[in-house]
Order: sequence, then structure tokens, then C-alpha cells
Amino acid sequence: MAETDYYKILGVSKSAADTEIKKAYRKLAMKYHPDHSKGDKSAEEKFKQISEAYAVLSDAEKRRQYDTFGSAGFHKRYSQEDIFQNFDFSNIFSEFGFGKQGRGNGMRFAFGGGRGRGQQTRPKGSDVTYEMPLTLREVAEGISRTVTLQHQGAAETVSVKMPAGMISGKKVRLAGKGHASSYGGAAGDLYIQARVVPDPLFRSEEYDLFIDREIKLSEALLGTRVAVPTLDNKELTLKVPPGTRHKTKMRLAGHGLPRIDKSGKGNLYVVIQVAMSRRLTDEQKKLVEKMADTGL
Repeated sequence: MAETDYYKILGVSKSAADTEIKKAYRKLAMKYHPDHSKGDKSAEEKFKQISEAYAVLSDAEKRRQYDTFGSAGFHKRYSQEDIFQNFDFSNIFSEFGFGKQGRGNGMRFAFGGGRGRGQQTRPKGSDVTYEMPLTLREVAEGISRTVTLQHQGAAETVSVKMPAGMISGKKVRLAGKGHASSYGGAAGDLYIQARVVPDPLFRSEEYDLFIDREIKLSEALLGTRVAVPTLDNKELTLKVPPGTRHKTKMRLAGHGLPRIDKSGKGNLYVVIQVAMSRRLTDEQKKLVEKMADTGL
């Protein structure tokens, strides 16, 4: 569905006050009302658009829903008939100086001639997003939890199964567990959104993990082996080749977090930290000087 910018249609800003919105609509209605346009189809279409925009923006709740969910989200909740529900054309047009004939025309054009769909579709209740903190191990293994939600002052406990691979930002949808509709429609949905909490050992980026391993300068020059723990409590041995530089990243493929689409795992990257002594003993200083004499 194409985006409908009601503010642009009325020529007002998103922060416009009610009086400003009403004034803008009155000006446009005087210009495009069918009593004035005399059969001009383009004017009739424009009048329908501005009437719909005013019906939404002049109603505090509809305007809040439109501002919150945008055009696409709003129109999933409101049919065209719902938009004009409780919108009193008679008062509007009598105030603006139109007679009964104008009021009738305005009603017909604004609704576009259809009622069946509007009677069948009622706006959904608001969706709810609940942020759930997860450890890296919970992301790796999956977890089941219960969460307690508040709906209009009443508490509801919901069981949630978070599958493996729920990295930060991923959501689980529970249909009909959101807020109830104020218009007799279906309840909104509940979205459980994952948030990975910091780990004392690993860092994560998407499905990849990072861990620091420190080696001595001599080990960086000559090569060595380091023990690397994994998230599933294993220990791997990583060969560090001679001449490895500080902050070199070495990959252990497939030892990261499981992908939520079950297409495998991310990687584990070992970040080599070469320790540099700030103070050398006399013997160490002599050895480094000899190394410098050899061109190293």
C-alpha cells in the first residue's frame, strides 16, 4: 500500500495544533467541495483525500496511532469506514457554511461508496514489544522463560520459547498477546526482542564471537600455541605462527553462535594481544640491544 502523508495533504507540519489543522482543512474544503467544483472529478478526489486526512488528524486517538505506526501500520488497523466513524460531517460543514446538499455530497465522496469491508474489519489492538536479556550461552542453546505483562492494570503471565540464534534485535512473535482493541477488533501481537548482555570472556558481533589471547613478545617472534576456550565448554589449541603481529585476528571456523535459520554457525576469532613490558631487567635490556645489533 502506498504511503499516505495526511500532514502533507493538508499542508501542515507534524507538530501542527488542532486549530491549525482545522483551519487548513476549512481552506481546502472551501476550494474542493463538490458544491463548488461542479462535477470536476479531480476536485472530488482531492476533497476525499483532504476529508480523510482531517478525519484522522482531528481525532486525538487516530492521530496518535497514525504518528506511532505510520501510514502502512495505521491502515492495517483502520478501514476507511473506521476512519470516518464518529466523524460528524453535519457540524463540520454547517460551521464552514455548506448546506445540507453539501453535507450529503461530502459524505458520499469521502466514504468512496463502500461499507462491506469496513463492517468486517476492525482495528487491531496495539502491538507490544518486550525486551528480553539473554546471555551468550542462552543464545547458543535456546531457552524457555515466562514473562509477566501488564494489560490495562491486569497482569498476564506468558510462556516464551526463545530458539537458539536469538541475537540482539531478533524477535519472536506471539499473536494476539498484545493490547486489546478499543474498537472490537483482534488484540495486537506481542514481540519478544532479544538483547545480548555482555559476557566476561567473549564479545559478539552478529553470529561471530571474539576472544583475546595474550602472548609474550618472544612467542610472537618465534611462534607458539595457545589454548582457546569455546562457548560450549571445549578447549581448542591454536597454533600462532612466528612473526604474528599485535591484534592479529585468527579464525576458528564454525565455533561462533548458531544461526537462527539453522544454516550453521558463525566463527570464533582469536585476537592476539602481544604483551609489551614497560620495564626491562638489565639482562633483558642487553638481550634486546643484541637483537637490535643484528638488525631485528
